[in-house]
Amino acid sequence: MEEVPVRDVPGPARQIPNALTLLRFAAIPLFVWLLLQDREGPSWWAGIVFALAAITDQIDGFLARRWHVESAFGKVADPLADRLMIDTAVVLLVVLDRLPWVALVILLRDVVLVGGYKLVAPRGFELEVSMLGKVATWGLYASICLVLVTREGTWWPLALFWISLGLAVVAAAGYVLRARRELRD
Repeated sequence: MEEVPVRDVPGPARQIPNALTLLRFAAIPLFVWLLLQDREGPSWWAGIVFALAAITDQIDGFLARRWHVESAFGKVADPLADRLMIDTAVVLLVVLDRLPWVALVILLRDVVLVGGYKLVAPRGFELEVSMLGKVATWGLYASICLVLVTREGTWWPLALFWISLGLAVVAAAGYVLRARRELRD
């Protein structure tokens, strides 16, 4: 697929990736409300909103790279929107007894990443999301969506969640190690 030179992308269209990221932030309260309406599941409407958030995550990154309109805002806001949507879903699913409390380890991972990034960014470290990190995020979005739309206790969405969570933790360790290496040199 041929990349589009930035001069060929109309001005307002250049804002589409960031607008999609902002839509993900705005979708969080709607997602919460919908999930709380269907506490025992399946939660189809919450699952649809969650799936749309996952899809916009893919679209905004694709467009930003293809159109060469990556921004400092997008590099921070895009992963933050993902983290907030996923973390919100996990916390609610734990509270509603649809995920075990151990799933909250995702919050610890995200606090380490966000807090660590705030410490290393001023020293010149730029966080580039690894392919493992992307796969983990896709897996978390997919597995949480499947937990939302299946009956409580369905084993296979939970298995996918645990695999994706494991990948996310490994990816986070990779980011920490890379930051330590680069900042030490």
